[in-house]
Amino acid sequence: MYRMIDRFKLIFLAVFAIASAGMFIYEFGWRRPIHECEVERRGWWDPDTRVCAKPVLISDITGRTLDDKAAEAAARKAIGRAAVKP
Repeated sequence: MYRMIDRFKLIFLAVFAIASAGMFIYEFGWRRPIHECEVERRGWWDPDTRVCAKPVLISDITGRTLDDKAAEAAARKAIGRAAVKP
């Protein structure tokens, strides 16, 4: 009887240790990079390639600026860039 209790105790401790290590790996290997990318760096997280991408305004690519300066300032603020001073 006592050997069975000791065996179950060791099995429970092993399962607990493996589950704890799995949660640690999940938190710091998967959840933390997503949070750092989206919240701290204000980027876009791609789960397929696990890459943090920086958003780019269309006006930066085409060279055209928005006619509505309030809309341009809002777009720049949304991606974390300073507004252009006239």
